[in-house]
Amino acid sequence: MSAVQGIVRPSLARIVEPGGGYEQHGDHYWGSGFFIAPGWLLTCAHVVGKGGAAVWRSEEAVGVVWQGGTATGRVVLAKPRPSVPEGNRSRWEFPDIALVHVPGARDAPCVWLSERPPSIPAEISLHGWSRETGDLGVRDGLGTAQALDTRALLLTGVLPVEGVSGGPVIDRESGAVIALVKGVGRSEGAAVPVTALHELYDLPGGDVLHTVMSEHDRHHLRRYRAGGPDDWTRTQLKLRTRGAPGLTPDLRVHLYGRLAELPPPGGPGEVMDLVHEVKCRVLADDYRSPIEYDPRTWREGAGLLHDLPDIRGTANSRELDLDAVLLYAAKVARHTTLTRRDAASADALRDLADWLAYGSGMARGPIAEEIALALAPILNGTDTQAPPVASVRENRPQARADVLVDIGDPGYDNRYPWSVKLLYDGRDVSPLDGSDRGVPRSKLHETLRGPLAAALRLGDSGENLAAVEALLPRQLFDEPLDAWRLIPDGADDDEAYDEWDPPYMPLGRRRVVVIRDRRRNGRDVIPEWRRLWNAAVDGPLAAVPLRDEAVTSGHAPSVRRESKPAAFGRLMGAERGSVPVYCGHVGHGDGFAAMATALAAGHPLVLWRRDGQDHGDCQEFHRRAGGFLAKVGNAAGLRDRIQELRVHASTPERAADSGWADGIAVLFDPPDRPPYGTEAVSPPTIET
Repeated sequence: MSAVQGIVRPSLARIVEPGGGYEQHGDHYWGSGFFIAPGWLLTCAHVVGKGGAAVWRSEEAVGVVWQGGTATGRVVLAKPRPSVPEGNRSRWEFPDIALVHVPGARDAPCVWLSERPPSIPAEISLHGWSRETGDLGVRDGLGTAQALDTRALLLTGVLPVEGVSGGPVIDRESGAVIALVKGVGRSEGAAVPVTALHELYDLPGGDVLHTVMSEHDRHHLRRYRAGGPDDWTRTQLKLRTRGAPGLTPDLRVHLYGRLAELPPPGGPGEVMDLVHEVKCRVLADDYRSPIEYDPRTWREGAGLLHDLPDIRGTANSRELDLDAVLLYAAKVARHTTLTRRDAASADALRDLADWLAYGSGMARGPIAEEIALALAPILNGTDTQAPPVASVRENRPQARADVLVDIGDPGYDNRYPWSVKLLYDGRDVSPLDGSDRGVPRSKLHETLRGPLAAALRLGDSGENLAAVEALLPRQLFDEPLDAWRLIPDGADDDEAYDEWDPPYMPLGRRRVVVIRDRRRNGRDVIPEWRRLWNAAVDGPLAAVPLRDEAVTSGHAPSVRRESKPAAFGRLMGAERGSVPVYCGHVGHGDGFAAMATALAAGHPLVLWRRDGQDHGDCQEFHRRAGGFLAKVGNAAGLRDRIQELRVHASTPERAADSGWADGIAVLFDPPDRPPYGTEAVSPPTIET
């Protein structure tokens, strides 16, 4: 056996039917799996799915056999899974992954999971149990992993045999598990990257993965300290090329074991914030990575600091990687001290700070000094309590980025192209996902909820939540984006997700959600638009009717309508800080024509009610909207207060004061927000 085979086999498991399946020659073998933390096993959803309804009821219905014994486990997280336990699936789409709790296997050795997306192409080995050649036994294979898309790897040079599904795929250069075997296609094998675990974090109960990954890193540090020859760290040291960049495996296992003792990050945006700070420090002050990642643990943030380019030409790759990872760890310690330090983590922070203070001598002088500065309050005991929230992120008072949802005009088949992007500081754009082919309007919510949820996780940072800016064609201005709930993809029952659980709340109840005009943003900025925006920034704000007759007569069909030239002249001549207000929808009919007039006049702010034209309270709506605008004062105040207004409008106890704003929509459209009409909506990822 190779060194990799020798360390992976004790971590391999057969997944079987409890009882008779434990026999090696029995007929109740389902597939393979592998331990990733003491008592926790990873496999494919379709493997455990062979156990039927009992598995999906989370009963202890999964038999597990490994070198150290047998036990039963229960599925804690899986994707996909039948909508009801008794249901059957004919297809198991990606990610096809399941996490199984096996309390009786706490002594089973565990694999080392890669902390970074796989470097493709990669020379790999795959491992699992199979009876393809007769007797049931461990089968190994060598091949190459290629990228199929963001959720799948293509295995070439080796075909997984029946039964190895759920087994690990190991990068032979790094000695880390980068994927699990899914199955065989027409001529190639397919594998699920371990980054698919991110999709399990977002399921109800997914927070348990923070515990699992912490246990993973504690396990490997314990085994390394125990000094045996058969642990993953020592094997990785043997595989490592002398002088290769980054932390050596022995330093890495010490660092990750200490990071595992800290409270987990609040989301991927919090990790990416610190990664970005480090890259700006060691690479270039204005560095902006063209690629976004979705890290859920502190260890993954360190994994993103490998193989950095020497932009300044002042260091070799080994020095850059060491500088970056050590500085990142110091920033994690300092950030944790300021934001979520408690008595339970104080000792862990001190241990990490002591280790970093000793190891900072490996960093170059200026970086070592910066590490010492970050650690000093921890080592000196001067951080006795966290400061007020407002001062915690004094150099970053906003979310890491906002989210731009860009929906284009429909094509001949009435499908709307779309993209989801991150918007940094209101100016820089980073595409995340999209489709040129598009979807029908009725499928926009279903299609966008997954990409939108992923983007918001990246935009959020600590207590600062990303806003949503929707760049829309005018016929979609009444789309209820603020009412969308981002329940997980594939969920069959919206009611299973509590609308007061923060991740599944209607968007506008928790975040700022505003609309921008896609057509106007595709043209040169007219002077009126810029003049009215500057006035709105300065304030104060005051309401002006979008349709003049609606204030007194509502939407009665017999009412004489204001002509377009008259409306244009009135809106052009409105006082500085005027905001058009309307008590009905604007996606078609009279409201659509009036909105077009307001945009032509250059108005950057508009308030309206997107849910119909049969209201009998138009006069009251306009009066209340005017009072609200006067109270918020200026454009920034409107943006800050709109989410609060939506919460109050949905609260029965406040209906008398805020019910008028039920279904309110906001055009908030500065003239200098990208895109500037030069980029097309195009998919940055491969579609399958």
